[in-house]
Amino acid sequence: MSYAGTVKNGVVVLPPDVKLAEGTEVDVVPRDLSVAGDPFLQAVAGAAKRRTHWPRDYALNHDSCGVARTRIGP
Repeated sequence: MSYAGTVKNGVVVLPPDVKLAEGTEVDVVPRDLSVAGDPFLQAVAGAAKRRTHWPRDYALNHDSCGVARTRIGP
């Protein structure tokens, strides 16, 4: 079950008809996360953009360089 609330003075305020027992643990997930005022989120958004100039299978074999191979011969 989920409820919608708003933040007022740093406290999540739920509608008056919502009754939760004291000590109930809850998860709070913001609906709208604005990147405009947060330099960290701006940097992450810039780094997370699609790389359309990369090949489609760029990450397909990304671990092939780190795989140890048994050497046969001298």
